[in-house]
Amino acid sequence: MAGPTRHAVVTGGARGIGRAIAGRLVRDGATVTILGRNAEALQRAVAEGVAHHALALDVTDGPAVARAFAEIAARAPIDILVANAGAAESAPFGRSEPALFQRMLDVNLFGTVHAAQAVLPGMTARGFGRIVAIASTAGQKGYPYVSAYCAAKHAVVGLVRSLAQETARSGITVNAVCPGFTDTDIVGDSLERIMATTGRDRDAALASLVRHNPQGRLVRPEEVADAVAWLCGAAAGAVTGQAIPVAGGEV
Repeated sequence: MAGPTRHAVVTGGARGIGRAIAGRLVRDGATVTILGRNAEALQRAVAEGVAHHALALDVTDGPAVARAFAEIAARAPIDILVANAGAAESAPFGRSEPALFQRMLDVNLFGTVHAAQAVLPGMTARGFGRIVAIASTAGQKGYPYVSAYCAAKHAVVGLVRSLAQETARSGITVNAVCPGFTDTDIVGDSLERIMATTGRDRDAALASLVRHNPQGRLVRPEEVADAVAWLCGAAAGAVTGQAIPVAGGEV
């Protein structure tokens, strides 16, 4: 990451894709603050060198997000936001209650909204910023039994495209990275559900997921982190409003 040291904030940064992104940005020379709900996991990540600072936070709580980001920015202005915090729940559409849709919107969409609204004034004032939302291929296509999750991730992609238009002349870029099925705890949980509901063994359950990927495998978190790191760098200064799949050719 050439140029001045940048301060990056990664939500959901204690595990999975967020942890890989935080670690990559640290290696690229950024100062990294990670946020998440599990204080113990956050501190462990800091102790292991994945990030420099950590703060426990629920991104669905708008006022709490505003206070936390103000505290973080007081230490050092925020140059990069990676809105990674997310959650996935599955159910047939006929059994997807409004509360399920609301939960998916709260964490996946509004978690991104709250964080972006917190960093944009400072980025605009300084004439530089990188905002990357971690969406999903579920924001670019449909999957059965996750209609609420797909709806929320499609909303994230729409938010990115709109916000990129508003900020195009401000020195700020806004993009989404859309991983396919990635080797994380969330996918591990999905495998357990498939095994429990279908009676398949783990290999068969995994095969049912990777069949979507023409490469026939799970995406590695580090591959997602590579795409994010590029978007955060100077070389991607003309790239904004994009939803970039990291999915082995699925999209």
